[in-house]
Amino acid sequence: MIVGMAVGEVRPGYELWRPNREKAGSVTTKFVIVLLLLATAVLAAIIAIGGWSLLKGGGGMGTVCIIYVVLYAFFAFLVARWSRGILPVAAALSMILAIFCAVGAGSWFERDKAGFDEAALSSSLLGTLVVILGLLQIVLIAVALYGFNQEWQVEEERPIGSGEDYGAGAAPNAPQTA
Repeated sequence: MIVGMAVGEVRPGYELWRPNREKAGSVTTKFVIVLLLLATAVLAAIIAIGGWSLLKGGGGMGTVCIIYVVLYAFFAFLVARWSRGILPVAAALSMILAIFCAVGAGSWFERDKAGFDEAALSSSLLGTLVVILGLLQIVLIAVALYGFNQEWQVEEERPIGSGEDYGAGAAPNAPQTA
């Protein structure tokens, strides 16, 4: 007879185990995604602050950049806590940001001539940072979707004390069965 239990509840004497989170590939993917999200947040902040006075629409585009900074820092926090559901959202926003970078990178390089106002950072440096940010978004999209397919959410029940940690949480020199 199957007894109905609420999601997240465990039978007495059992514990929840997330085997896919212990795999070395999953831990590495999570680390890389967090690193890419934080790198995106830092680059977007540098571009927004360094080019604030020259961004089109007054501070409108600068505000969009700051919103991206806050969102990507929040996404990095969620991914560090094994939240798999935010990965497709991060990939979608990365696609939009990559499009912004592709459209806007050329205009920064065109400003590197006499007669144009300069921002806090040189226009050629800002253009280079925008190109790097766009390329970073393509990598982030690929890695986020790869991480989404690793099924971090899978939970299994196992008797308390019977489980051994394999992979990332394993103790050194712990015997492992074949």
